[in-house]
Amino acid sequence: MTLPDLVVLAPVPGRAADLTEVPDPTFAQAIVGPGAAIDPPHAVVDAIAPISGKLLKVFPHAYVIVAPSGVGVLVHLGIDTVQLKGEGFTLRAQQGDTVTAGDVIVSYDVPAIVAAGREPIVPVIVLERKATDITLADKVAAGAAVLAGDAFLTVNR
Repeated sequence: MTLPDLVVLAPVPGRAADLTEVPDPTFAQAIVGPGAAIDPPHAVVDAIAPISGKLLKVFPHAYVIVAPSGVGVLVHLGIDTVQLKGEGFTLRAQQGDTVTAGDVIVSYDVPAIVAAGREPIVPVIVLERKATDITLADKVAAGAAVLAGDAFLTVNR
């Protein structure tokens, strides 16, 4: 029996970007895992669950959701934002919660992040997979605008 592919949704709106555009080598070189990124609008946006599953880890600036199939997805809100100690982020869910794709996890104050001198780009990473395990949605591959909840990438089984 083959498991169905897992569709990962865009967690925030903005312009889709290749990981190589992320100004952090850990993400840009796909060391953490394959994926893509989103350059969000300079507004307060709700970051949603890109997949349904268990909220394995949640920090103000990042969260990991693990699907029932065991696939994990990391959403990292900005670069070097851990240094802000939660400023610019409002948690809407707690570690251990079971979430449905589309549920709001964090409110992300992009203008506050930019004002603090941080890069607001949002890497979306599939953990413990290879680049050949994922397929980017057409809009993402083209670097087009996406809305939160749009198909972002597919994890192939």
